[in-house]
Amino acid sequence: MKEQVEVKNLKEGKYVIIDDEACIIKSISKSKPGKHGAAKARVEAIGLFDGQKRSFIGSVANKIYVPIVERKNAQVLSITADVAQLMDMADFTTFEVTIPEEFKEKIKEGEEVSYITALGRIKFDIRT
Repeated sequence: MKEQVEVKNLKEGKYVIIDDEACIIKSISKSKPGKHGAAKARVEAIGLFDGQKRSFIGSVANKIYVPIVERKNAQVLSITADVAQLMDMADFTTFEVTIPEEFKEKIKEGEEVSYITALGRIKFDIRT
């Protein structure tokens, strides 16, 4: 799910969609309007799911899509190789998520973990 907002309303630390990928905004720089046009904004962001750096340059009056990012909790039902089967604690749906290398020791069966969902993709949200 996504919604449209004007570029001038974006803030650092919030989310934006660049190249069909949900990204977290790291910096925004805005230029003043000049003789030949409107003020421009340069948005630097990092992909939420792939970690790639992306940028967007456009007028501050343009509209851009912002993903609806949800943080939820789930219980780990089982772990097979590097895939964890989770059950959402709110609606009790089950789904599978690949466990990243850095979280293999932290995720154990029967424990509760938090995860992020945006644009139909799911990622663990384990803060150390």
